[in-house]
Amino acid sequence: PGNWASNIAAGSGYGYTLLWMVTLSTIMLIILQHNAAHLGIVTGLCLSEAASRYINRTLKNVILVTAVAAAIATAMAEILGGAIALQMLFHIPIKVGSMLILVVVLFCEFTNAYKRIEKLIMLFVSLIGFCFLIEICMVKIDWGAAATGWVKPVFPSHAMPVIMSVLGAVVMPHNLFLHSEIIQSRKWNLKEEAVIQRQLKFEFKDTLFSMIIGWTINSAMILMAAATFYQRGENQVDDLTTAGNMLTPLLGNEATVIFAIALLLAGLSSSITAGMAGGTIFSGIFNKPYDIATKETRQGVLITMIPAALIILLIRSPFQGLIYSQMLLAVQLPITIFTQIYLTSSKKVMGKYANSTGLKMVLWAIAIVVTALNIGLFVTGF
Repeated sequence: PGNWASNIAAGSGYGYTLLWMVTLSTIMLIILQHNAAHLGIVTGLCLSEAASRYINRTLKNVILVTAVAAAIATAMAEILGGAIALQMLFHIPIKVGSMLILVVVLFCEFTNAYKRIEKLIMLFVSLIGFCFLIEICMVKIDWGAAATGWVKPVFPSHAMPVIMSVLGAVVMPHNLFLHSEIIQSRKWNLKEEAVIQRQLKFEFKDTLFSMIIGWTINSAMILMAAATFYQRGENQVDDLTTAGNMLTPLLGNEATVIFAIALLLAGLSSSITAGMAGGTIFSGIFNKPYDIATKETRQGVLITMIPAALIILLIRSPFQGLIYSQMLLAVQLPITIFTQIYLTSSKKVMGKYANSTGLKMVLWAIAIVVTALNIGLFVTGF
């Protein structure tokens, strides 16, 4: 839901001009996510565990507390997205719907029921993603403007919060922590160089393939929002219910219902992911891996999910809540990136698999760009 809101706000409010942020964010995500996986594959530690082991206690706690805060912001957005979907489908008030989503997510987290509904979630979310892809062939897209938008950075007036929300929605800091953890779900011999090299190769292909699909669907959402709302001279969309109408040319009068079902499942899926990330980060504070059977992981999940649901009770504008939650992720992102660079560049942590000089330069460039964008947000965005 955070991605959906950010993309729709970008397209409906600024046309094709913010497509470059999807391109830039996706490139950064591919590099950062593979680098985080590199840490997990080589050391058997997630980012949070490695920070606890190799960074002094005070600094480590500051880093990981901000990461938990990012996981809470994410969980808030995803629970909120699911609640918006319940309102669209069953007219359930958003605050009540948020509590229902919370209960379902916690049940899935603590019973591992997520595995049973994972394929259903993938089906519906993929359905909507590919609907957007099909629809861009049916509506009038200014492909010249789009091509320029993908590669030319433009900063329209008052657009920094939306630009940063797109960045935060694509490069979610909590997912870097989680990716370094779940990449270890299949155990292997950490002492065999051939095994490590094979895992790194397959992980990179997996990440590259997934992120290209993500770039395509994120772009399609912006293109559709630009064609449906911006080109008609309408104001920036501030309601996901209205956004569901974008699918009407392909899906007919049931477009909003199908959109809402996919939004509900996306909300459930990403809320579970946010809870897992919170559990991973919080367990890492105690130098322990994610394991829902342990009290540290359970506490991390609860510390992430319950405050997230309570924050929703205070939100007046659900759509703006989605946008600003993603923006907050971008604000925390430099902290995670600098931490990751330190750990993956350290021979003490990574041994001979420490980042090469070229990779360090690329990672530092990413960190500087993200930091500069944050400075721009605080200078101009408010």
